[in-house]
Amino acid sequence: MSHDDATDPAELLGQDYWDERYGSSQKLWSGNPNPQIVERLTGVTPGTALDVGCGEGADALWLAGQGWQVTGADVSQVALDRATAHAEKAGLAAGTTWERVDILTWQPPVQAYDLVTASFLHLPSEVRDDVHRGLAGAVRPGGRLLVVAHHLSDLHTAMRRPGMPDMFFTAEQVAAVLSAQEWDVLEAAAPERSAIDPEGEPTMVRDTVLLAVRR
Repeated sequence: MSHDDATDPAELLGQDYWDERYGSSQKLWSGNPNPQIVERLTGVTPGTALDVGCGEGADALWLAGQGWQVTGADVSQVALDRATAHAEKAGLAAGTTWERVDILTWQPPVQAYDLVTASFLHLPSEVRDDVHRGLAGAVRPGGRLLVVAHHLSDLHTAMRRPGMPDMFFTAEQVAAVLSAQEWDVLEAAAPERSAIDPEGEPTMVRDTVLLAVRR
């Protein structure tokens, strides 16, 4: 979505918007796993994982390929149907389940997962902290929470992020909702990475990255 296509944030969170967007193309995303997830989770002992905002399933399928038992959750049934087909084609159906959820009303099961991930799940500030608390609450002791997002500084690049600054956040803001008595924050940063802009030109962007372990 370009800056000129900026929409009401409430619309951006709904099933109709995302079903239409996924339905407009046979493949909306690259199909490659998020490099921030790969870098931070390669070699981690697998267990149960929840991938929120899983889209077409690239991250969930990478995790399943590493031995995780993954639940992918998303608001779009079109995306979930596509993820299911990708899992079957990759021989990973036994390691994945898919669930359609409304992130604004859904409560994930408490302390049920060894890993909870959310990549590029952008929410307005009035609901974001509550959603992140719910995701953190789904991590069992010893488990990890990994949140990755586009950084606010990307609004000043050629990447055409939605012109909605309130939908962006820092890793420190995510860390602030975690109890210091229950969590060890391993990383709260905005690492830079290379990307290709909509005109096909190379550019540099930053990701918000929060990685924490529950005690």
